Amino acid sequence: MTADLRAMTLDQAEAFALAQGWPRFRGEQVWRWVHDRGVRTFAEMTNLSAANRDAVAAVATLGGLTLAEAQVGKDGTRKLRFVTHDGSSIESVLIPDADRDGKTTICISSQVGCAVDCQFCATGKLGLKRNLDTSEIVDQVYLSKRLLAEAAPERRLTNIVYMGMGEPLHNYDNLVQSLRILTHDKGAGFSPRRITVSTAGLVPKLERLGGEDVRPNLAVSLNAPNDAIRDLIMPINRKWNIAALLAALRAYPLAERRWITFEYVLLAGVNDSVGHAGELARLLRGMKAKVNIIPWNPHPEAPYERPTAAAIDAFQNECKRLGFPTYLRTPRGDDIDAACGQLANRSNGEAIVPLRIRRTGPPPPPPVD
Repeated sequence: MTADLRAMTLDQAEAFALAQGWPRFRGEQVWRWVHDRGVRTFAEMTNLSAANRDAVAAVATLGGLTLAEAQVGKDGTRKLRFVTHDGSSIESVLIPDADRDGKTTICISSQVGCAVDCQFCATGKLGLKRNLDTSEIVDQVYLSKRLLAEAAPERRLTNIVYMGMGEPLHNYDNLVQSLRILTHDKGAGFSPRRITVSTAGLVPKLERLGGEDVRPNLAVSLNAPNDAIRDLIMPINRKWNIAALLAALRAYPLAERRWITFEYVLLAGVNDSVGHAGELARLLRGMKAKVNIIPWNPHPEAPYERPTAAAIDAFQNECKRLGFPTYLRTPRGDDIDAACGQLANRSNGEAIVPLRIRRTGPPPPPPVD
């Protein structure tokens, strides 16, 4: 059985090289080609002789994904469909920074589908097919960097958010392995401060994550100020209620100048009243935290409605009046079903098709110098 180099940390690649009877530096050579230079084939590893490349290729693979489709929204957001080795489709989203400084965030998936079944989320309606392996997680980043270099060279990938399809903490081992790979300074070199993991609140895994050597930012999908509402819209709350979740988060070791972000999807008539805002502020009082308000992004699999602009403003203003940092998440890519909660690819099981780029609306204006 061949080993997947794209799923290895540097230490594992060096150990793999020694196990083959090669010098340790051969492991670093190959690893840096994969995780720093982003090569797709062994032939691109030009500082290895042809004989050495053949020897590596005989016992290892480069794993990864195939980029099958890219849609471009009117605001420059790109929704990418990747196909895995077994023909499953997953989606990632590239979100350009609104102030046109070239910064770009990628929202990556951790599973094919999702088992958490949040009632407002399109991905949850798919159910769970399987976890992504480590190489499938990191390769979303590498292929997206390559796409940006070719299609939008004025942009650069600066932030990673595990907020695509799936619950990252349900795929814990591959999540942590991918974090170690993506943050290594001899590879992709992302700072942990530039990486956020979003979770619905798996309490035991939060406690475990707090003890890891690489700790990302946390975003917690809360979406309700009390258990009665959260039980209805997030079934996971029946296993770990809000009190248990907040206790785990209060114990989470935050680095200096880091906050926990609470994501709060506003559903008209469900959790969006001024009273709910007051409840939320009281619930989170004393925590080193901020709230991202997300007006619900409609999709046909759920019966909810987006609140009115007046209701959204009233909710945010009440949180601010009570002294809580609260930000409104502007929908990005909703014209291509790439906004928060909309990822629900229906292409699973289809054959891979050639990459095609679809754009809706006029192209975005060029960046301002």
